[in-house]
Amino acid sequence: MLAEARRQLPPEQALPRDWTAEQKPDGFRAILFARPGLIMLQSRQGADLTGAFPDIAAAASELSEALVLDGVMLSVSDLRSPL
Repeated sequence: MLAEARRQLPPEQALPRDWTAEQKPDGFRAILFARPGLIMLQSRQGADLTGAFPDIAAAASELSEALVLDGVMLSVSDLRSPL
């Protein structure tokens, strides 16, 4: 399921009881595939992002077990407003 852009969060009564809503900051949606000897960061469209994020790839290469992690990668600096 893809997120939809909205100007504001939905009212609490519009959500099922066990759901929550949160704002999505701008970032790269990526999936990390990691196992000993193989590290790959992939975009939602399937593009290889591994070379664009060498620090994340290096940290993942130290894992001793296989992992698949889906998330959003953010780059935060003093030039941007806080999340």
